[in-house]
Amino acid sequence: MAIPLTADQWLAALRAEGVTVEEYPGWRTRGRDAATGLTFGPVRMFLNHHTAGHGAKDTVAKNGVVGLPGPLAHVYLARTGVATMCSAGRANHAGKMASNAYASFRDEAKTHPAPSAASGTIDGNDVSYGVECENLGDNADIYPRAQYDAWVRINAAVCRHHGWSAESVGCHKETSVEGKIDPRGPVEGYGARGMFAFTPAQFRTDVTERLAHPATWSPTTPSPEEDDPMTLTDTDVKKVAAAVVEQLLTADRFDAPADAADYSADKTNAKHYWSGRSVFSDLVTRVRRIDRTLTALAKKLEA
Repeated sequence: MAIPLTADQWLAALRAEGVTVEEYPGWRTRGRDAATGLTFGPVRMFLNHHTAGHGAKDTVAKNGVVGLPGPLAHVYLARTGVATMCSAGRANHAGKMASNAYASFRDEAKTHPAPSAASGTIDGNDVSYGVECENLGDNADIYPRAQYDAWVRINAAVCRHHGWSAESVGCHKETSVEGKIDPRGPVEGYGARGMFAFTPAQFRTDVTERLAHPATWSPTTPSPEEDDPMTLTDTDVKKVAAAVVEQLLTADRFDAPADAADYSADKTNAKHYWSGRSVFSDLVTRVRRIDRTLTALAKKLEA
C-alpha cells in the first residue's frame, strides 16, 4: 500500500533515475478524482500500455477519447524516450482489473495468473499508476532503444520510491477482463541485447536488474561496431526472425477479414478477431488459391 506520488515527487524520482521529463500544461491538478467523486490511491502497482497510435500526447494528457475523458495515463512516453507528465491524480487508463490478476501484483507474487472475470473485478484506476508508451501496437512498429530504456527507468523509479519489487509491474493485457492486448511489439534493443520481442516477463527482469543498481546506473551498451547489423551472424538473424514470427503467430488478436465465413463487424464479438495463427493459415490458403488460378490460366493460354 502506498500514498500516491505528489507532482514534485514524480519529477524528482524520474529525474534521479535518468529520465528526461517534460511537464504537460496543467498536469499537476488534472485528474479524474473530482469528476468521479473517487479518490486516487492508495496505489499498489504500475501498469504499462501502448498507445496504438503515434503523436497521441494531447489525447493521453488532456483530450481523451470518445467515452473516456482524459487524462488517460500519468505518463506519456514518446519514441524519443522523453516522458511527459500528464497527471498526478486519478487517470482513465486501467479499466476493470480481474481480482485474481490484481492480487498477484498487489502481493508481489512470483507468478501472475491470466485475468479471470470469474474472480471478480476492481476499478484499476483506483489503485495503479499508468504509462502510455507511443507505439502502434501492431507487432511491427519497433520500440526504439531510447524509448525502452526510459520505459524501464520509469517503472524502476516508481518501484524504488515505494520500495516495491518488479513484481508490482504489470501490463494491461495481464489484468484486463476487456480483452486488452497491450503492450506488445518488437524492441530495437536494450543494453548489450539486440532486437527482441517485448514480453512482460522480460520487462520485469529488466526492471529487477535496474533496481539492483543505484538510480544513476545505465546498462552496458554495445560499441558502434558491435551494434552494426552487418556484423550479425546467420544464427543471430535466424533468432530475430524466429522471435518475430513467433510473436505474430501467438499474437492476441487481429481483425478478421470481412470475407471470412463467420465474420462479425461487431468489435465486441469474439468472431470479429482472429489469432495470429488463423491469419497465417488464411494467408497460406489464399496464396495457394491464387497459385492454382494462375496455373490454370497459364494452361488455357498455352492451349
